[in-house]
Amino acid sequence: QVQLVESGGGLVQPGGSLRLSCVASGFTFSRYHMSWYRQAPGKERELVAVMTSGGSPNYADSVKGRFTISRVNAKNMVFLQMNSLKPDDTADYYCNAKHSYLQLAYWGQGTQVTVSS
Repeated sequence: QVQLVESGGGLVQPGGSLRLSCVASGFTFSRYHMSWYRQAPGKERELVAVMTSGGSPNYADSVKGRFTISRVNAKNMVFLQMNSLKPDDTADYYCNAKHSYLQLAYWGQGTQVTVSS
């Protein structure tokens, strides 16, 4: 059974930091590109960061220099370190796994991040 379980969300003040975690099970983690998406109320889901199966990171322009994605294949985990958080970062954050060459993709249930004073 495939599972992606996110954790680490919460309420943080502007300028603060949070670290999101996603633990995967039920598939060969190392063969998947791992991504973080977010969806704010009333907005479409958007890609935040991706770490390819080969270990290359890419970021949305809105988070470059503030967020860092990482993965530990031995633990089937992907992380999103979020620094200098802004109110615009408020959203539900979702972990996504996409196979590097097959049409297979999975989603987690999401974790809520609220940036507010």
